[in-house]
Amino acid sequence: MKVTRKIIEIDEELCNGCGNCVIACAEGAIQIIDGKAKVIADKYCDGLGACIGDCPEDALKIIERTADDFDEEAVEELLKKQKAAKKVAEPVGCGCPSTALKTFPTMGKAEPCGCTNHAKVATSGGPSSLGHWPVQIRLVPPGAPFLKDADLLIAADCVPVAYPTFHADFLSGKAVMIGCPKFDDADEYVEKLSQVFKVSGIKSITSVIMEVPCCSAMPMIVKKALEKSGVQIPFEEVVVSARGEILS
Repeated sequence: MKVTRKIIEIDEELCNGCGNCVIACAEGAIQIIDGKAKVIADKYCDGLGACIGDCPEDALKIIERTADDFDEEAVEELLKKQKAAKKVAEPVGCGCPSTALKTFPTMGKAEPCGCTNHAKVATSGGPSSLGHWPVQIRLVPPGAPFLKDADLLIAADCVPVAYPTFHADFLSGKAVMIGCPKFDDADEYVEKLSQVFKVSGIKSITSVIMEVPCCSAMPMIVKKALEKSGVQIPFEEVVVSARGEILS
């Protein structure tokens, strides 16, 4: 039934596709399609605007227009379908190298290098601080032994390319999970990380992201996963510039 009511409008010219609004929409009404956030159907949007404050580009606003009435039953069905489609699969025993769990000896916690400008530091074949495999968020099972009682580094996957001393300054002494909050499924990340937080006894979380707007979704994903897990874990955010400098 068509009614005149409040509903979300998204300015595609302003939208950068970061996905923050997708995470904030409890009804699942917003999806990233062709790089832009879109309301997939009027009946799924309640028009309350919980997603607005999470948009870094002010691309969302509440307007009043003729639209399909909000349908709670349709929303429940949509969420069930989304949950079923995004169910996190554990790695299977198929022998695929990308899912085979491995741990490696490391050199332990590195001492701070003392540099004031890490972008000028040239690494020359130093030892790897990676202590396990896999590293992609989608591939690491929540009960992986290397996550047990670990300090966890959650990094956007562009960071190790931009930041020259990533291993020494961030990875050393930590378990790591990396991913892209723009191109991967944010809800799947929330589900996976919430499971990790529930079962692994994580001691601390450090989220390292790039300065670009799409990366801002990663800390939100971590916070939502923490909320969903019901676990209190110390959480630190670090932002890195495209030139490999720590901004905050």
